[in-house]
Amino acid sequence: MRYLAVVLFTVFFAGNALSGQCPSLVKQIDHQLQSAQLDIKAEAKVKELRDRGESLHNQGKHSEAEIALRKAIDELDAAL
Repeated sequence: MRYLAVVLFTVFFAGNALSGQCPSLVKQIDHQLQSAQLDIKAEAKVKELRDRGESLHNQGKHSEAEIALRKAIDELDAAL
């Protein structure tokens, strides 16, 4: 019974722990966008990925949000 309680506790709070990473990734993207000098296409793609990630985060889909946000960061890094 204790094992089941520990597993349920871990699963319940794991989502909350992961959800905290999304806002920091959004802030990182916003900060990099302010100083980056991107062409129009690259900037549009980064903003689209950022907005999609934020939307997924708000829907509670944190793993999908993190993937989109990390792609936006990769696009920023590639364009610089």
